[in-house]
Amino acid sequence: MSETILIVDDEQDLVHTLEYNLQREGYETRTALRATDGLEAAEQNPIPSLILLDLMLPDMSGIEVCKRLRQNPRTARTPIIMLTAKSEEIDRVVGFEVGADDYVAKPFSVRELLLRIRAILRRTKDEPRQEQPAEQLSFGELKIDLPKHQVWFKNSEVNLTALEFRLLTTLLQRKGRVQSRETLLNDVWGIKNEVTTRTVDTHVKRLREKLGDAGRYIETLRGVGYRFREEPTPT
Repeated sequence: MSETILIVDDEQDLVHTLEYNLQREGYETRTALRATDGLEAAEQNPIPSLILLDLMLPDMSGIEVCKRLRQNPRTARTPIIMLTAKSEEIDRVVGFEVGADDYVAKPFSVRELLLRIRAILRRTKDEPRQEQPAEQLSFGELKIDLPKHQVWFKNSEVNLTALEFRLLTTLLQRKGRVQSRETLLNDVWGIKNEVTTRTVDTHVKRLREKLGDAGRYIETLRGVGYRFREEPTPT
């Protein structure tokens, strides 16, 4: 079955252009010109493999749409690329904070967007095949089920986006080893130097917040990067 891409954007000409290019690449497409229609389309089976989401929509901001998609169990881990005419860093940071996987400022190269889509979908397919073959990972009271993409801390489930899940498992599987921001960008995002290093900091901050007390397992090495502790500490 072909992968389905949902396009949520109110610029009809752009939607048609994206539809044409995506279908030429072999993707199925689904479109919505309004946020409410986009939320409804995201629920339809099959659940989209990826969502292209405009930041500025007539009836609701893309940020709010992204929040709702992340709160919905059916779409919580669906990759989202935000499309926007805004290019300020603060807009990118807000987008990432609510769970977007990538951010493309208009006007953009359709070829570049297709490359980003392929990179994210490839990363999503590869997620069950982590460096460590075990299906379960544990660290203190932190438990991870790789095939099910589920995380628990102290027997309470932690709801992570697909990207946050990959970031956590990458750090844990390399515990005790320092990971530079550039390494994480390449291995977690799958795109070399296409996202600012500030993005890594934003995602680590959000991941720590979601993990609660377990967030202390991720150490910051100022000016170098991040490291998962060698041994759990009492919480």
